Amino acid sequence: MDIGLGLDPTLKLSLSEQDKLCETAVQLGYQSIWTPEGTGQDSYQICLKRWQATANIIPDGIPTGIAVSPVIWRSPMAFAMAGGTVSQISNGKFIMGLGSGGAYRPGAMDSLGRSKISVLSLMRDYVTIVKKLVNGETVSYQGKTETLLEEKLAIFPPPKTPIYLGALGPKMLSLAGELADGAALNWCNPEQVEWSRSQVKLGAEKSNRDPSEIKISEYIRICVDDEDEERARIALAKATIGYALGPSIPSDKERKLGYRAHFERMGFAKELAELDQMRANGASQNEIAEAFPTNILNTVGYFGSSDGAAKAFANLSQGLDNAIVRVVSSRPGKIDGALDVMKACSPEKIRQNL
Repeated sequence: MDIGLGLDPTLKLSLSEQDKLCETAVQLGYQSIWTPEGTGQDSYQICLKRWQATANIIPDGIPTGIAVSPVIWRSPMAFAMAGGTVSQISNGKFIMGLGSGGAYRPGAMDSLGRSKISVLSLMRDYVTIVKKLVNGETVSYQGKTETLLEEKLAIFPPPKTPIYLGALGPKMLSLAGELADGAALNWCNPEQVEWSRSQVKLGAEKSNRDPSEIKISEYIRICVDDEDEERARIALAKATIGYALGPSIPSDKERKLGYRAHFERMGFAKELAELDQMRANGASQNEIAEAFPTNILNTVGYFGSSDGAAKAFANLSQGLDNAIVRVVSSRPGKIDGALDVMKACSPEKIRQNL
């Protein structure tokens, strides 16, 4: 199992401080560094910068990846160009994760001036086209959402960038098995990881692919604070809220989609409904974080003292090929908060608990 490190903008650290974290990651034995993407800094440039920081410590650096980049912000060719360039510069040490982001939410496509579309068709088209481009193929493809005719990525030799698909539900996981090089999971317990792998296997068998060749990757959020465990709990709760609850109280239909459906599949429908009622009554985010159920946090992540972090991570990483320590800091803006997580979950400590 590859043990990676996940860094994101919620840490509120400068670029030079992030470079320091990347250099330290190599020294601690992490095997890869990952970043998500939103509408802030371009994560392809951030990944390249992180790889360059690791190359300051060891020749050729360590692999870096994006998990995941929402496809609604770029065309397939733009993804191939950006990801292919990072792959070329880093000598093949880049993995490109693509995901639907919030495309399934009502109004998401309207905000881009596009009509409502099948998210599954959208991801099928993107993964198919981008994968062909980075493998040097001339693409003539007409899908339900994207078309590219007689076009080729002008990078030589072809960057052959692995494509991971962000997936939660059975259909998207099956699509990952059918088309992608890996599935990028999020917020899973070990049982959900096992179920996800079975869905990937179904898709792989549909395409006569070897399921063992499709990597299963996941962010596992860790927040440690030896001075104030309650501060760590609140920080992890705030990191979870936007995923488990969503940006607004969902309709019955929306509860069957995306992360909300994912958390409900793990048995948390009642707890989330109670938090929705708090939101309906005007509760603030801080109040929601205070009330956020500890059982959810302990099921999908870890908060607490540094002593228990590596064991918790090892338990949550069962069944993964790429287990990523996603750093949640109880002290955003202070590099020590991130370093404490990295040290508590160093690969050496994790492997001692596997």
